[in-house]
Amino acid sequence: MEFVNASAADNNRPIGVFDSGLGGLTVARAIATTLPHESIYYLGDTKRCPYGVRTEDEVRSFVLQAGRWLSEHNIKIMIIACNTATAAGLKVAQQVLPVPVIGVIAPGARAAINSTRTRKVGVLATPLTVRTGAYTRAIKTLDAGVSVYGCPAPSFVEIVENELATGAHLQERWLQNGDVFDTPETCEEVARTLVPLMEAGAEVDTVVLGCTHFPLLAGPIRKALGPGVRVVSSAEETTSELADILRRREQLADEDVAPQHRFATTSDNIAEFAAAGSFIFGQPLKSIEHVSLDELGRY
Repeated sequence: MEFVNASAADNNRPIGVFDSGLGGLTVARAIATTLPHESIYYLGDTKRCPYGVRTEDEVRSFVLQAGRWLSEHNIKIMIIACNTATAAGLKVAQQVLPVPVIGVIAPGARAAINSTRTRKVGVLATPLTVRTGAYTRAIKTLDAGVSVYGCPAPSFVEIVENELATGAHLQERWLQNGDVFDTPETCEEVARTLVPLMEAGAEVDTVVLGCTHFPLLAGPIRKALGPGVRVVSSAEETTSELADILRRREQLADEDVAPQHRFATTSDNIAEFAAAGSFIFGQPLKSIEHVSLDELGRY
């Protein structure tokens, strides 16, 4: 399946979505649901996942490689659907790439601000995202009086990616079955990871999931936090911002053109990516290609 060649002004060009692996498909799904006429070109850098344990310089270079690669494939806008990649590479991507680039941190920060009543917000994210302080800056830009408590979760991305790789639950749909990842082992690891957050901010009433993989662990996370804490994700907020940008730029896709959803991955196992990706995206991934790290490295 190929996208039709289009001029730079063609509104029917795809939206580029980039993530370190499979988690960004939570954002792609929200886009496909909210903007059903839009085409999507998704790139998951699964082979180099997880990003959260890498250096900022490494992740920044990965973002630029992915952005240049997607830009070569005629996208009209790029979503960095990875909090770690947004924290490390959003600014430079916006400066360097020939298309508009938006990340998931600012929308997630807005969702947290709109949710909290105690003005005490927890950020559950990868170690690198927490270290950069990107969420703290984004939240305090919106409301300087909000206290922010960062909680690194170094194992969560691997839990999600490894569980999906087993294929054990791929006939389920995680949005309809929130218990798919609710196993005793996962609940124990989630509870252990959240101890510092709960100890640091007794009045935290909102926790933002600062990684697009984490919504798949929402069940165990909510169980560990308790009923008095709201859990917010950036996927819907990011999609809302995307829709506003496209509307203002008069770049919404024509309603009479059938959207195309195309996927690429650095994983060597296309079948595994297809099965796990379909589980998250909510429909079959019909067009998948392999992109080698050597190819990305040329960008």
